[in-house]
Amino acid sequence: MFSVTVRDHMMIAHSFRGEVFGPAQRLHGATFVVDATFRRADLDSDGIVVDIGLATEQLRAVLSELSYRNLDDEPAFAGVNTTTEVLARTIADRLAERVHAGELGAGARELAGITVTLHESHVAWASYERSL
Repeated sequence: MFSVTVRDHMMIAHSFRGEVFGPAQRLHGATFVVDATFRRADLDSDGIVVDIGLATEQLRAVLSELSYRNLDDEPAFAGVNTTTEVLARTIADRLAERVHAGELGAGARELAGITVTLHESHVAWASYERSL
């Protein structure tokens, strides 16, 4: 399996519900380094997994829908704890929609999967992996 990873970042505000979250139940900010890894079994006719430029653009576009926002106020997250894991899945799903819409180029339609990893810090991160 071949893979290509592109990286960006986002800054958000949010709060959590539930005792397990302790002080994070209060409104707080988070900055995430975000990696999106695209996988496929064989390279396309150009010898690539995906156009890195398009993958970078589309990751930036997805993150711009979330960055510099209080996610508690976003209708898409009503009643949802926007944990790192939930955000990784959201970003992966939104990237998958863009793949299916052809926004990462025709060759991207042969991708097998996407993994999105959100790095909370240099010692903690979470990922979500999905098939396409």
